[in-house]
Amino acid sequence: MGFLYEKWVRPALFRMDAERAHEAAVRAMAALGRLPPLCRAFEAANRLPLSSRPIEAFGLSFPNAVGLAAGFDKNALAWPAAAALGFGHVEIGTVTARSQPGNPRPRMFRYPVQLAIINRLGFNNDGARTVAARLARRPGKGRRRIPLGINLGKSKDAAIDQATQDYLASFTWLADYADYVVLNVSSPNTPGLRQLQDEARLRELLAAVTEANRSRAAQPGRVRVPILLKIAPDLNFRQVDAVLSVVTAYRLDGIIAGNTTIARTGYFSGVEQAGGLSGAPLRRRSTDIIRYIVHATAGRLPVIGVGGITDAASAGEKLDAGATLVQVYTGLVYHGPFFARDVAFALADRQAARS
Repeated sequence: MGFLYEKWVRPALFRMDAERAHEAAVRAMAALGRLPPLCRAFEAANRLPLSSRPIEAFGLSFPNAVGLAAGFDKNALAWPAAAALGFGHVEIGTVTARSQPGNPRPRMFRYPVQLAIINRLGFNNDGARTVAARLARRPGKGRRRIPLGINLGKSKDAAIDQATQDYLASFTWLADYADYVVLNVSSPNTPGLRQLQDEARLRELLAAVTEANRSRAAQPGRVRVPILLKIAPDLNFRQVDAVLSVVTAYRLDGIIAGNTTIARTGYFSGVEQAGGLSGAPLRRRSTDIIRYIVHATAGRLPVIGVGGITDAASAGEKLDAGATLVQVYTGLVYHGPFFARDVAFALADRQAARS
């Protein structure tokens, strides 16, 4: 399937503007999601054998290690088809408290030789209230094929001192629909957002959201939702230590390492396009951050590894570094809709060979 995509489908998509092609892919996946019998047939063909053990993390069960990263399905339109394509979980968003158009177009750029993308989308999304209404019409927790994460970010027009209340508004709207929630404090495309990785600001944010989570869990019919933090690959290890001290203090359930990078090395040292870089150039740094977090926490903090996964080897590298799960997005652009399925099967074969 990957060969057919790369030979026939990808050339047609790559003749389109990158964001237009992305929107076409979301529409196609959403259309598949509206056909449950076809989804079930695809899922049966693309799931791992029953002998494969699910992965347990954050109190959830994942049928395989490969998830769809936030950024693909910002508005909760396409996620019902994720299991049919072989994903073991899906993360929607980033969602902000208020709807916003994002940055001016063009804002997404492919680099096929480097298997990379630069984007400066800027959290374009329909807003938490609209996304919540959309999710309310779909199967809820306990009735989904795979876990659904919801990635939350700061609204662009919310000042940094208002960030905590902004996240709380999104959390209030969306927590009931999430199998897990991610606090995204690491996108480079929202002014000031990465300041929330500073220790004092991060303490304020995590204190407020974890307290809101405890309060809602005390209400009849509600349970605590796992909370994860998504950090940037551009942090140095001292900064990572500071983040981990706060994450540990507030007993978060896991960490996602990481987001896109603003670093420009190698080929990209001569590229002046602003935005976050994803894809193969991020592979080594992402793995190094994962390995450091796992070592620093003695493996007690589950990590979802993201960044530079373009094949099974790069996914396996993340797992070898200690990641519990991985997520892909740019690899999907270059290798097609069944990329997750191919990687998940390869990882399962790899694990079986090691057993």
